[in-house]
Amino acid sequence: MTPAEAIQTIVEATEKVEGIRALFLSGSYGNGMADAHSDIDLVMVTDEGATDAFAEVWRRAVSRTGEIVLWWDRTNIPVLINAITDDWIRIDLIILKPDQMGAHSQDTLKVLFDHAGIFDGLPKTLPDREPDARKFLYQVEEFIRILGLLHVAAGREEYINGVLGVFHLRNLLVELLIEETAAPNRGGILHLNRLISDAQKELLTSLPPPKPNRHSMIETHLAYAEAYIPRARKRAVDLGIDWPERFEAATWNVLKERLSIERPYQLE
Repeated sequence: MTPAEAIQTIVEATEKVEGIRALFLSGSYGNGMADAHSDIDLVMVTDEGATDAFAEVWRRAVSRTGEIVLWWDRTNIPVLINAITDDWIRIDLIILKPDQMGAHSQDTLKVLFDHAGIFDGLPKTLPDREPDARKFLYQVEEFIRILGLLHVAAGREEYINGVLGVFHLRNLLVELLIEETAAPNRGGILHLNRLISDAQKELLTSLPPPKPNRHSMIETHLAYAEAYIPRARKRAVDLGIDWPERFEAATWNVLKERLSIERPYQLE
C-alpha cells in the first residue's frame, strides 16, 4: 500500500467515528515537503483527547493499511501513538482536544476532514521561534562537561565509552550548526541535509571518526572541541549570553594536568 492509499484508508476508517472532530496531516505531508522516505504524521482532534477508546479506534484504522509490527501507544508522550506496518509505512498520530491546537498553524497542516471548522480558527503561520538562551547555555555546559570527562575515560581506559562521548559531542555540534542556519521545518532526525549549509557539511565530514583506543579518543574529542567551542562562543555573543568562562578554564586545566593536552584553539 502506498502512503497515499494508507492515508485514504485511514480517513475512511475514522471520518464518521463519533467524537472525532478533525484529522489533519502534519509534518512533511502537512507542509508539502514530503518525499518518498517520509513518515506519515497526523493530528486527530477529539472531544475528549487521547483516551483509550480513541486509541483503539486508531489501531483498527491503521490495521487496515497493513499488519502492525510496531505499536507504541502513548509510551513516550501522553498524546502520541507510533505505528509501523509490515511494509514499513511509519504512521505517527497526536490526539488533541480542540483547545490544545495552539502549537499548530494552517501552513503546517493539511485538512483530511474537519467537521468542526477547527482549521479556519488557526493562525495562518506561527511567529518565528525565538532562540532559547537557557537551552543553549545548557548545551554549552553539557559539551564542556563531556569534554572534561575525557580524563576520566582515559584514566580508566574506557575507550568504548570514549567513543560514545564523541557521539554526544557530535550531536551538540549538529544542534549548534542548525541553530546557526535558523532553518524552518526541522522535521525528524533524518532531515539534516536540508538544515545545514554545504560548508557546515564539509566541517562535519572532515572531523575524524572515533575509534576505541586512547589516541583516537583524545584526538576526536579535541577535534570536536575545536569545531564547537569557538562557534558556540560567537553564538553566545550574538545571543547576549554570558559564557561559562570559569568552567571552560577549569576543564582545560584538568585536561592539561592529567593528559598533557592543550586547548586546540585560540581565544579572541
